[in-house]
Amino acid sequence: MSVNYKLVRKKNPQKKSEPAKWYATPNSAKPLAQKAMTRAATENTTTAPIEMEAAMELLAAFIPQQLQQGHTVNVPGMGTFRLTFKSEGVEDIDKFNAGQMIKSPRIVFTPAKELRERTLQGISYENGGVLENKINYASLADYRKAKGIPEPTPGGTGGSGTGGGTPGGSGGQGENPLG
Repeated sequence: MSVNYKLVRKKNPQKKSEPAKWYATPNSAKPLAQKAMTRAATENTTTAPIEMEAAMELLAAFIPQQLQQGHTVNVPGMGTFRLTFKSEGVEDIDKFNAGQMIKSPRIVFTPAKELRERTLQGISYENGGVLENKINYASLADYRKAKGIPEPTPGGTGGSGTGGGTPGGSGGQGENPLG
């Protein structure tokens, strides 16, 4: 399975004097609508999509209730949800005020080992373009063309990182033919 990424130029916040570098960031697609997701997830099963929708809605209502009661919620095969927060400290225990000193509550999800392994097994990466100054270039070749940067020579550096591009950059496997 191939995951798309975009190249984005960023400065290291701890080394602001250094020039910005190019980093890969996931090129996330919009999530499926609930009905489309449940249809796809229940395909070739005896579970009806409406049954899965109902189960997901019940789980979505159950998790916050359990977290607010102080429980950790384990969803078998998926992972664990837990509530966490930051707190200020006091030297005198009698001076602790929860309403003022507990801050930044958040929900932490830890994926199950099986989910993590199934997701990451055999993953590869494919260049999905370049994002610079809020301009989205569909491919590295498009970025080079717009900036007047020549294509690298074969055997040089600066390829798409997919290992499937062709010299000249047109029609390579690392490029989206529609984008």
